[in-house]
Amino acid sequence: SSESTGNPKNLIAFRALEQSNKDRQIKKLLHRLNKPPVKTIQSPDGDLIDCVLSTLQPAFEHPLLKNHTIEKPPSFLLKFKSEQTVSQKQIWHESGECPVGTVPIRRTLAKDILRAGSIDKYRTKKGGMSAVPKPSPATITSSSHEHAISYMQGDSYNGAQATINVWSPRVDVPSEFSLSQIWILAGAFTSDLNSIEAGWQVSPDMYGDNNPRLFTYWTADGYQTTGCYNLLCSGFVQTSNTIAIGASISPVSSYGGTQYEIGILIWKDPNTGAWWMQFGENTLVGYWPASLFTHLAGSATVLEWGGEVVNSEPGGQHTTTEMGSGQFAEAGFGEASYMRNIQFVDTSNVLRSVVGLQTLTEQPNCYDIQGGFNSAWGNFFYYGGPGQNPNCP
Repeated sequence: SSESTGNPKNLIAFRALEQSNKDRQIKKLLHRLNKPPVKTIQSPDGDLIDCVLSTLQPAFEHPLLKNHTIEKPPSFLLKFKSEQTVSQKQIWHESGECPVGTVPIRRTLAKDILRAGSIDKYRTKKGGMSAVPKPSPATITSSSHEHAISYMQGDSYNGAQATINVWSPRVDVPSEFSLSQIWILAGAFTSDLNSIEAGWQVSPDMYGDNNPRLFTYWTADGYQTTGCYNLLCSGFVQTSNTIAIGASISPVSSYGGTQYEIGILIWKDPNTGAWWMQFGENTLVGYWPASLFTHLAGSATVLEWGGEVVNSEPGGQHTTTEMGSGQFAEAGFGEASYMRNIQFVDTSNVLRSVVGLQTLTEQPNCYDIQGGFNSAWGNFFYYGGPGQNPNCP
């Protein structure tokens, strides 16, 4: 009230109460997110990785998963198609491993939430609309999120895969991010979009550094009230005791040097309807139960692969946040970011070469994309860019 804020003493008391409420909220959230660990691993990058009994993970607090029994892995594994060794290391592996029967969860600290400014901002991707609004990409509306993607639509799909090389792009403003990922989509882009997303991400606000990290995301209502990053809300059921979602990936690619990659495959178990995530050639990370979704309780209708950044236009100019390696697509192998081995899973659960792949970028002078095909890489594309430059003011 004006009375409570007019008097300096009242103002101090009001702010102290506000702070106390905020502290209480953060404490409550941390208590909910950080389950009692069987073991804690101190990662060289500063993360704490808690080995939590798989039955105590955050997923089971979701109202729809109260009596959920962890599903057995599908009776068959789709073979991740890869002709060369894919780097799958996470930095925390250097300090130890989690016992069987537990899942590794990156511990959330109060400073993580305070950095983001609010609990909501920390967990969710507000305004993160995917890049292909219906009826056509030409209708794309202005948003702080910018993309360089390949996509296919117009059929029913049960999954997608890609091999993605990993970089550590520069992020201009801590509240921005730069990521490379796969999107599995169904529903209307304007309202009730269902989305499953996975890839690597650099997000200083979320993680407190510029390391590329394995991440996941889901929403069942167009990023409005459902879903979150990683395990920051209930929903995704983790089954792996070797991969921590949200943990740093190492090593990263270098210009003219070795290219380090991760492989991601997401596909639907035809028996239970769950969407499983596979990391590399044989590590099942976990799954999104079908009950979390409306449209994705069935098949996907759009698949996307590519990069996304946030451009907050500091000082009225385009951000200098890099996408991918920070180089445009034409820089090619060893300099530009790429995704190769791009395939989709059909409704018979067979991995197939993509057909009718189209590309989209809102700001081609800032970030671009170029596709191709060869026998070693299958369908691939180079993508990315530096953001602000003489042609992208």
